[in-house]
Amino acid sequence: MSNLGVPELLIIAGVLVLLFGAKKLPEMARGVGRSMRIFKSETAKLRDDDEDAPTTVQATQAQAPAQPQQQPVAPQQIPPAGPVLSAEEQARQLEEQAARLRASAAAAKADKQA
Repeated sequence: MSNLGVPELLIIAGVLVLLFGAKKLPEMARGVGRSMRIFKSETAKLRDDDEDAPTTVQATQAQAPAQPQQQPVAPQQIPPAGPVLSAEEQARQLEEQAARLRASAAAAKADKQA
């Protein structure tokens, strides 16, 4: 790995300013910062969930012998009748549903104001 010095960093900064413009760079930096905060909080939540899971399992195992209970029968899950959708198609459908919901909410708001 090569070490980046001050001249190299200045050249990289100059190229970024030329490519994206001085106005876009702060917006991009804010977006990257928000993304990093969200990523860190989600990974922290995952770690917390992983740490909590063994204690929950141990607590339920300790209660099971003391109180014999009937376990409810879970209903069978029926697979979707249509073709299996890819992640991109599912995301596109969810975006379309969200757009429809926003439009209906805006129409309802306009009706209230009228």
